[in-house]
Amino acid sequence: MNVSRIALVGGVAASTVLLLAGTASAHVSVQPQGEAAKGGYATVNFKVPNERDDASTVKLEVNFPTDHPLASVSAQPVAGWKIKVTKSKLAEPLDVHGKKINEAVSKVTWTADGKGIEPGFFQQFPLSVGQLPEDADQMVFKALQTYSNKEVVRWIEEPTEGGEEPESPAPVLALTAPAADAHGAPADDKGGAAEKTKETTASSDDTSSSNSDSTARVLGIVGIVVGVAGVAFGVLAGRRRSAA
Repeated sequence: MNVSRIALVGGVAASTVLLLAGTASAHVSVQPQGEAAKGGYATVNFKVPNERDDASTVKLEVNFPTDHPLASVSAQPVAGWKIKVTKSKLAEPLDVHGKKINEAVSKVTWTADGKGIEPGFFQQFPLSVGQLPEDADQMVFKALQTYSNKEVVRWIEEPTEGGEEPESPAPVLALTAPAADAHGAPADDKGGAAEKTKETTASSDDTSSSNSDSTARVLGIVGIVVGVAGVAFGVLAGRRRSAA
């Protein structure tokens, strides 16, 4: 009996620890749809969980990094939310496809036009962004989450060098290696790819010819066997008639 009680208490304690760990790790985050390659464009989702049991999330503000400004930011409409894109003047113009850009998006704000994100739910807010920096491995977006009870949670702490997650971490977008070209493959490999295609086609033709020859041989052997069996049957039948 004592062993059972100890096991029960241990199980409850473990469940409590897991529950607390899950609650602590829930925060505003950002993830790309596919990959966010350096120097390219990407669609990203800001995921916002509601961490309160007695209030709804009614506002989200995402501040864009000033060290790597983005000239192109487009918001996808989200049902039940109003979107405001704020731009700011740049200290130094950006050169995008040969065009000078003097301002960039500094903040995007989503405001609930209804109930917002209720307890036990989360919401994703998509953005199309670019051109992503080529000289960075990640981008940090500081976010403010406002609840219906006027509470504001500031997700603004940047990751540390030790890899430990801060208490209120800011959303971090990891950037991958740049694509080799517009098609995602090095230009020098295109000729090789064509040669490989030719080799594959030739191999397929050879295989088809080999299969046809093998089929013909099998049918020929079957025909011979059937012919021999027919002759043998005829001889036996003739002998039986003579005996009769």
